[in-house]
Amino acid sequence: MSKKPNVLFIGIDSLLRKHMSCYGYDRLTTPHMDKFAEGGVLFENCFSPSVPTTPGYSSMMSGRDCFGTNVVALRHVGDLAEDIKTLPEILRENGYNTTCIGFPGNVGSRGFDTYLNYDGWGAGNDGRAHKAEGLNEVCLPELERLAKADKPFLLFLRHMDPHSPYLPPAQFERMFYTGNECDPENDSLQKVYDFKPFCDYFREWFPAGCTDKDYIIAQYDGGVAYMDSCIQVIFDKLASLGIEEETIVVITSDHGETLYDHDCYFDHHGTYDNTLCVPLIFRWKGNIEGGKRFAEYVQLKDILPTLLSIMGIDSGLEFDGRDLTQLIKTGTIEEEPEFYITEATWMRKDGWRTPEWKLIRALEPDFHYKPEIELYNLIKDPEENHNVAEEEPEVVKFLMDRMLAHIAKREKETGRTNPMYTNLQWHGCGDEPFKSSDEAYNTLHIGDPEAARKLQGK
Repeated sequence: MSKKPNVLFIGIDSLLRKHMSCYGYDRLTTPHMDKFAEGGVLFENCFSPSVPTTPGYSSMMSGRDCFGTNVVALRHVGDLAEDIKTLPEILRENGYNTTCIGFPGNVGSRGFDTYLNYDGWGAGNDGRAHKAEGLNEVCLPELERLAKADKPFLLFLRHMDPHSPYLPPAQFERMFYTGNECDPENDSLQKVYDFKPFCDYFREWFPAGCTDKDYIIAQYDGGVAYMDSCIQVIFDKLASLGIEEETIVVITSDHGETLYDHDCYFDHHGTYDNTLCVPLIFRWKGNIEGGKRFAEYVQLKDILPTLLSIMGIDSGLEFDGRDLTQLIKTGTIEEEPEFYITEATWMRKDGWRTPEWKLIRALEPDFHYKPEIELYNLIKDPEENHNVAEEEPEVVKFLMDRMLAHIAKREKETGRTNPMYTNLQWHGCGDEPFKSSDEAYNTLHIGDPEAARKLQGK
């Protein structure tokens, strides 16, 4: 190989790991990524411990945790912490062309030479979303341009298909659903419609009269399958350009998704594992031995140091994340099983996760009226449905002490206060914490009531 390896970095927004067939889902949602992963390295337990999008991408692009990035909120105000270099900034210093598609203006994507966008959000004239096709229309010519250059490249793609609204093209709408989504005997969506902060948003894109939650879940799965088919087009392009063996491909996500769990309907808030768990796949044809799966706990902060190590680039920087190449090569690595978790999207919470326990602490009242402290036994209750905080006060104290000690340690190491304590503009509704769940419930809102009324009135 005459030059350093290229990097194709695929960041898939809101991809629920357990709804990918290569991670054991019983629906064949990702056949192309499944086959791709067979030639690469798949991590079965990768976590995005600070959700949602902005802190997730900030961590994967910097190799730092939330204390290192100083980013915890979706609506982050300001830049990354002053001592950080991002992946594109590091690679630019090493002679790379860098392009970002679909993620301009976010602090987590700082440092690219070129920013391109695509129509990646709403529905087209047919009422269905064609996000991945829109991305490919921009990506494929840019990939050709980068491949022809003398320099190696970093091409970052932000796929949006799993993100709501779930409106896959028509041929994917009923791929995983054969029922009657408007069955009057089915009331599974009623509590979703009754949730005031989100109900208008849902009515903007749910079919009029829809009553069945399983139809909405099938739309999510259809969107994943549609995106998977479009990603294969990109893989085919790499092959046709003759650069497969010159290109490292990374597939991951900023966070997972909540479909019908924990009252966090069809969104990605809450520090439950369906939001924290993300896919992670590395592949470099002919250079990384494929067919490997690892069950060890890894995090988004590990991606950058691992990638630089694979590329043979010494940045001279220190990272909070670990270099996973030892694990890839030998199958062993020192475990990092317990870690700090945060969210600042529609709720402000933090917590501590171990292989057995999940502690969640509300830093202010939330709009779901959940208790201040939640504790789940992940071995007995992996779906996190039974809060045992009152039954296990000693465990709560033990985990709380470990979490507070970790916070104090990281604050001392970074010289900054925990951003979960200082970013009080996290919800975009001023800089005062909510004083009650009623206040949060009546303040936070997405969607257009008038648009929803007109759509549902058709």
